[in-house]
Amino acid sequence: MLILVETAVLCLMYWGMCWLGTGTDKKNIKGWSSYPDEVQAYMVQHGQLDGKPKNESPMVRFAANAILFAIVLFPFGYLVKTSDIWQNVLHLLIFGEVLNAFDLLVIDLLWWRNTTRVRFTGTKDQPALYRNWKKHRISFYKGIVLFLVVAVVDGAILTWIP
Repeated sequence: MLILVETAVLCLMYWGMCWLGTGTDKKNIKGWSSYPDEVQAYMVQHGQLDGKPKNESPMVRFAANAILFAIVLFPFGYLVKTSDIWQNVLHLLIFGEVLNAFDLLVIDLLWWRNTTRVRFTGTKDQPALYRNWKKHRISFYKGIVLFLVVAVVDGAILTWIP
């Protein structure tokens, strides 16, 4: 039961971070790489970028996300830790993969594609630009691997600490 409560809290926290991290061009540009190619092309073509988009290396982004989520998920895993490494890994894997699915289904496919909050100035009345979900789908697949790595690392650490 505690795992369900923790997972719900984690998803709500993530939703809040997404909400707070959007709403203006300055905030939205931070997530430039997750915008569909159609949006990026439109913004570049029409010279409407109010800031410099970040194009980070996929490996750097993966490593940064692994560190970030290892830190974020660790306290949640600590609350349900056991002396069995595989049980700890399983708990953390549940947290991570449910969060990953929540991100795809609720944040990306339901909210993100349909809200004007994440749209750049000049594209608010062009919802078709935001419909391509290819990058969200790819991000979900990368998330599967990312949360598996995080679960193994955090699960091992949780098993070794008293």
